Amino acid sequence: MKVLGIETSCDETGVAIYDSEAGLLADCLYSQVEIHAKYGGVIPELASRDHIRKTLPLIEEVIEKAGIDASEIEGVAYTAGPGLVGALLVGAAIGRTLGMAWDVPTIGVHHMEGHLLAPMLEPEPPEFPFVALLVSGGHTQLVKVGGIGQYELLGESLDDAAGEAFDKVGKMLGLPYPGGPHVAKLAQKGDPTRFDFPRPMINRPGLDFSFSGLKTYVRNTITSLRDEAGELAEQDAADIARAFEEAVVNTLSIKCRRALEETGYKKLIIAGGVSANLRLREVLEEAMAKVDGRLFYAQLKYCTDNGAMIAYAGCQRLLAGERDDLEIRAQPRWSLESLAAI
Repeated sequence: MKVLGIETSCDETGVAIYDSEAGLLADCLYSQVEIHAKYGGVIPELASRDHIRKTLPLIEEVIEKAGIDASEIEGVAYTAGPGLVGALLVGAAIGRTLGMAWDVPTIGVHHMEGHLLAPMLEPEPPEFPFVALLVSGGHTQLVKVGGIGQYELLGESLDDAAGEAFDKVGKMLGLPYPGGPHVAKLAQKGDPTRFDFPRPMINRPGLDFSFSGLKTYVRNTITSLRDEAGELAEQDAADIARAFEEAVVNTLSIKCRRALEETGYKKLIIAGGVSANLRLREVLEEAMAKVDGRLFYAQLKYCTDNGAMIAYAGCQRLLAGERDDLEIRAQPRWSLESLAAI
């Protein structure tokens, strides 16, 4: 079954075609970073308008790259939530319209299920069951996964998600938008022994996260190191970035280890934008080796929002017989645990 996937949940327009027999045929991605950079964050109305401009041209491009005719597409999947409601409605409206025009079934996909299943696109995908760490700008969650749709939330962030904390620290340090990747790059120049930032909530029971206190600690450290002109030395900034990254990565690693102990599982997947962080991958690889376990993740281009993960997740649900009804849905908030098992 050939499925067209459309991702428009936030500030990236992703389109892909996945074939249940041949795998991923083609994918295209357009990022709106330049549009939102001048504002230091995503402006929902601008995001929606740009999705309107970019989605149809990307669909035409991905069909051409796949070397198929539009008549060969047998299903359409689109992100129905969570996300920015205006952006979601663009993808939903286009996806449903194409489904009706082509007379093929359509399916609204949960954005985080797409991320969770992204490692399945790799040559050696993980087998169920496993623990999933979903880390992005909007979510930090630990999920017990028994199969597609068999999700049990073990813990989540009570305030800022890890990716959001990275971006805010980047802004504090005066780094370009989005700050997260720039913080990670700057951290490579930092002295890992200079600062020891707190690891939030590791001394409490449970698997929830909180990064707001760590963010405040970073702000106070920056304030204490500014000179009379209010400037922060480059090495000070690098050392702070390194200490912050280590605190977040170690916190995530500790909670992952606890989740594996609780479930008895030996497989861990990481997904979402922050799963592209090389230090996080390194620390989790070391942690999994110590327990004779294995870490799985998608290649870098499928860690951030993309159409390939939506096409794959949608294909699995369409193959299981799921279909949209006549209502067009966009769900800015949507529990992962509410999804049906297939």
